[in-house]
Amino acid sequence: MDALPIADGFSALRRHMVQKQLRERGITDERVLAAMERVPRHEFIPLEKRQHAYDDHPVVIGEGQTISQPFMVASMVQAAEIKPTDVVVEIGTGSGYQSAILAELAGKVYSVERFASLAESARAVLERLHYNNVVIAVGDGSTGFPAQDAPMTFDAIIVSAAAPGIPASLAQQLKEGGRMVIPIGTLDEQLLHVVRRQQGFLVDQRLYGCKFVPLEGTQGFQPR
Repeated sequence: MDALPIADGFSALRRHMVQKQLRERGITDERVLAAMERVPRHEFIPLEKRQHAYDDHPVVIGEGQTISQPFMVASMVQAAEIKPTDVVVEIGTGSGYQSAILAELAGKVYSVERFASLAESARAVLERLHYNNVVIAVGDGSTGFPAQDAPMTFDAIIVSAAAPGIPASLAQQLKEGGRMVIPIGTLDEQLLHVVRRQQGFLVDQRLYGCKFVPLEGTQGFQPR
């Protein structure tokens, strides 16, 4: 993590968010809680919607996409069990907010976004906040990170969009001992899964119901 300390007028709202929306609802990983309190969520939200930055619900960010509610971000990141030396791939950069949370926790973050406009704006905010350990690419996230210089496998994969099943390409990019957190189901109803690679096999654990925008691509839902 290479970000500088953040001084802003939203600190009290972030502390309240962490206590009421996260800690009191079962988020127990202190590293995740500290990251959620540190990262300025309002910086990743359109200016006209910043009054809702720390509310307990998703916020629309453009291109039909959303920034997930704080609890969902914290829950997914906690389930991924990110370690300081981990190399992580994020599918669905969106606003870049979860990228920043991951950057606080991991050694390196690779993130892929389908919409060039969102990738560009996320990259600009992350650079302004000095998150220098995040690499963003534009592409089909259902097949993984597209850049030639990215690792072949990752310690953790977080998919911030719903898939009809576990994409084969993402499963192949999961290291032995790695964790993938992914919502799986229909367009209308999904369950959050944690998929672990153990002794060469995928072990699938179901957590709880959720609702995400669809993962569109060759190994996701077909574009509408």
